[in-house]
Order: sequence, then structure tokens, then C-alpha cells
Amino acid sequence: MLRYALMSVVIFGARSARAADVTLGIIGPHEYDLPVDFKPFNVLVQYGDGNAAGSSYNSDGQRHANGGSHTWAGMTKYVHFRSFAAIPHVGFAFELIQTESYSLANGTNYGGLGPTIVGPAAWFKPNRHSTFGIQTFMQTAVGTRDATSPNYWSNISSFIFDYEWKHFSFDGDAGTVAGAAKHQKGQHSYNPGVVFYTNLRFSWKATHLFEPFLALDCQNVKGTYDNTARQYLDDSNSREITLGAGVMFNISQHLSFTTRYSHSVDGRNVPESNAYYVKFVYLW
Repeated sequence: MLRYALMSVVIFGARSARAADVTLGIIGPHEYDLPVDFKPFNVLVQYGDGNAAGSSYNSDGQRHANGGSHTWAGMTKYVHFRSFAAIPHVGFAFELIQTESYSLANGTNYGGLGPTIVGPAAWFKPNRHSTFGIQTFMQTAVGTRDATSPNYWSNISSFIFDYEWKHFSFDGDAGTVAGAAKHQKGQHSYNPGVVFYTNLRFSWKATHLFEPFLALDCQNVKGTYDNTARQYLDDSNSREITLGAGVMFNISQHLSFTTRYSHSVDGRNVPESNAYYVKFVYLW
């Protein structure tokens, strides 16, 4: 059960559309291959991703060699998994995540801690090969500096699923990010656009250790509304679709490492993704 759970850590993350990264784009294969009726255990996860792209997509979806971004981000996460005898065949998890970020683009050079993210997840297994559940999390409004702070609270919620074959697996999520109104003294008030996203992973269980996979990530962001001016901001809506490939290494029952590369194939009003991802998991 330890190896089974190790491949099953619930992953999520909320990133601004300007960061050229689809929400929950960090997930890997078996992300939602979750157990039920288990003894409590804990997981520590360190994520990292970087995007180094010099191009962006305009409002017509055309790619231009400017407006790109060079960003690095991290997430340090503690998760407590448990089930309850009074609620059989259902699993639960509570997560505490601290985000980190660094940006180098268009004359900017800064970094620091971002918002903190907390919340639960719950799931059940319709049969022994599949998992279905829901996760919902709150993201705080501030980080250690204004450049790493969204300055509004937001909720990240999604449905999660997984299906396992003997030699293959397929899992993913679909959800939204909804933010509260943004208020800063001396500035206009804004309602951030609702984010709709989905992330899909298809892997081949080549060996016990080595598991290559394909990734598809999609995101659509509605426009930001200026409450003070009573109008939407120009070109504030966006979309992005990325394709990628990676590999998961199941080093032991308690340890795994996953890495992936992804690139944009379509976009609008967003820097392109030319991104790499890593994930380190330790279970006890």
C-alpha cells in the first residue's frame, strides 16, 4: 500500500495567467491513484518548475517573438492522509503548501515566498481499478513581497479521477479557480476572471522503476473586471494549451522522482510555455 499511496499524492497549484503556466500543470502520472481504508500516513513533496520563453501569444492567438517570461517556482507541501472507520471506503487528505517564486524578464529581477495554500480532498473507488473525488483549497492573498502576492483570496476546486490498467494508467482533473475582489488602497477595485482548467496524464508502466508519460494541460481565463471603471480590462482574458512528455522513477516504496517538459501549442494573451517540471516525494 505504501508504493500505491506514494504515487497518489494530491497535487494542485494556482498560478496567475501571466505566469504562463496552466493551473495544476505540475501533476504527474498516478496523481489521483488514491487508496481507501488505510492507516494514516504523511507525505512531504517538493515541486519545482521553470519557464524560459521569449515569445507570447497576442489577442488573435498569433505567436510573436516578444513578451515572454523567465520564471522559476517551487511548492513545498506537507500532506496528512487518513480514513475513518465511521466513513468506510472513502479516503481523505489535508494539505498545507508554501509557494516560492522567482522572475527574470523585462527588466525585473525578484523572488520570494508566495501565497500559502491549504485545504482538504476526499475520494472513493467505484471499483478497484478507478478513483473519483474532489479537492478544494484556499489560497491566501499575500506573500513576502507585493510582487509575489496576488492581493486577493481565491478558491481552487476540481474533480479528480484515475483509471489503472495492467500496463497503462490515465488520470487527471477538471476545475476552476475563483478569486475574491481585489482591493488595494488608492487603486481601482478588480474582480479577477474565473479560471477553467484541465490536466490529463497517460502513462506506460514500462517497468517497476521506469514509467514514461504524456501530458495535456488546458486553461481558459475570463477577463478581469474593473469595478471602479465598470468595464473589463482590454486583453485580460486568455487561454493556453500545452503538450508534454516526461518520466516517473519509482525509486522505492517511500521515494519517487518525476520530471517533465511541456510546450505551448495554442494560446491567447499569454506568454508561451517552454517549461520543465520536477517533483520529489517522500512518504512516511
